[in-house]
Amino acid sequence: MTTEVKWLDAPENHDYDAAFDYLELHLTTEQAAQGAGQLREASQVSKKAKDILRAANLKVLPADDPHVAHDLKKIRKGEALSPVLIVRAYPAIVADGYHRVCAAYHIEPNTNVACHLL
Repeated sequence: MTTEVKWLDAPENHDYDAAFDYLELHLTTEQAAQGAGQLREASQVSKKAKDILRAANLKVLPADDPHVAHDLKKIRKGEALSPVLIVRAYPAIVADGYHRVCAAYHIEPNTNVACHLL
């Protein structure tokens, strides 16, 4: 039996701060602030965990990674995860939520992941 991954209706406020910090590694401070603000306004969509990793050119982190393990524990308890923040680029930028995508992938690669996509 596959465990269902539940998602919050909206990302948590601290996720936008984390997205800004990460985007600032790729963009200017002004561009990162603008991107984080636009992610806050983006509507929520659903994408498969395997496709997010492919689009971002990221490898799945192991289940025993401390952050992935923490998210897997939350999933197994039936707790909802915060949606992932993604910027369309080539490759896509997972601005916040890489560990959550990996945890969802470990449950099932085709798991639908709630995302705010810019």
